[in-house]
Amino acid sequence: MSDAFIFDAVRTPRGKGKKDGSLHQITPVHLVGNLLNALQQRNDLDTSQVDDVVLGCVTPVGEQGADIARTAVHYAGWDESVAGVTQSRFCASGLESVNLAAMKVMSGQEDLVVAGGIESMSRWPMGTDGGAMAMDPRVNQLMGFVPQGIGADLIASLEGFSRADVDAFAVRSQQRAAQAQAEGRFDKTRVPVTDVTGLTVLDHDETIRGETTVKSLGNLKASFQQMGEMAFDATAMRKYPTVERINHVHHAGNSSGIVDGSALMLVGSKEMGSSLGLKPRARIRAVAVTGSEPTIMLTGIAPACRKALKKAGMSIDDIDLLEINEAFAAVVMKAARDLDVDLDKVNVNGGAIAMGHPLGATGCIILGTLLDELERSNKNVGMASLCVGGGMGIATIIERV
Repeated sequence: MSDAFIFDAVRTPRGKGKKDGSLHQITPVHLVGNLLNALQQRNDLDTSQVDDVVLGCVTPVGEQGADIARTAVHYAGWDESVAGVTQSRFCASGLESVNLAAMKVMSGQEDLVVAGGIESMSRWPMGTDGGAMAMDPRVNQLMGFVPQGIGADLIASLEGFSRADVDAFAVRSQQRAAQAQAEGRFDKTRVPVTDVTGLTVLDHDETIRGETTVKSLGNLKASFQQMGEMAFDATAMRKYPTVERINHVHHAGNSSGIVDGSALMLVGSKEMGSSLGLKPRARIRAVAVTGSEPTIMLTGIAPACRKALKKAGMSIDDIDLLEINEAFAAVVMKAARDLDVDLDKVNVNGGAIAMGHPLGATGCIILGTLLDELERSNKNVGMASLCVGGGMGIATIIERV
């Protein structure tokens, strides 16, 4: 098998995913097109040498539908020989795209692939596409379906995480993100969004609130308590009968924010990189996905990480830094506990609680953040992971070249 290398990574800033967010007026295809143009210009890239563009999108409807990957290739003016495919592995879609690109290259069937994701949540809200898991009562019953926030509160109840614990984690995410943004740690990968006239629309992550405190978060009401009382708590406790009561501790301040954003990576073989004058930044060592229990839904991170570590012939002690998507505070706290890693090695520049979770793009974003931080801090090996809707986990291990 061939090795797969990461040559470059770009992302948009993350804009508040509401109608008053800075990116609301920017179409999804324009967000992707901006990044394709940036990749081409930064690397003086002959786009005819790219085999495919693989994009993750969790809500591939409307402007995000009809295979937006291929549409974006045309929109950006890339060579018409470049193919495009859009896929969804729910919240893991952005990282799944990178993993698929790596496997294409490792197999020798393709030599250069652009991978990433897009989600314009202000224009196409989560759930717009429907789906049997949430909408079909027979499927609900079969899966023991509850909304993800109930699953996160169930994790907190099982693990003994208090409201103060998860709020403290959220404060740390905000503080780390604010410091990272102030120090320019995101500047290498983050590309300002410009409109069709070339004017800059957004050049920073819009939802960071470095002034957040545990006291200020204490004023927020639990987001999922009423939902739980409507029967979802009972559904969860039937699956987990040792839980006498679900302690609802998650709210908007310690859960991932709703935002707009896109991200791309350039992944290819060493030979193709050499022929195009591209300098490899990291080698993708191993990738993994796994299924997990669908009611609690959010516990697939540690199993996926262990699976990737086994494939790479590594142990958790070989990992210098981890990026774990902050879907909810308790999710990351449990994953770190299960993997027996110190939170000081996890999300050192903050995460989705501070900067938001543009569903289809986040996995690619956090892998790029991980690579930037490995280079900045002169460390070698990192692992990125996300919990996934429907009860799954995903992980990717990279090693600096």
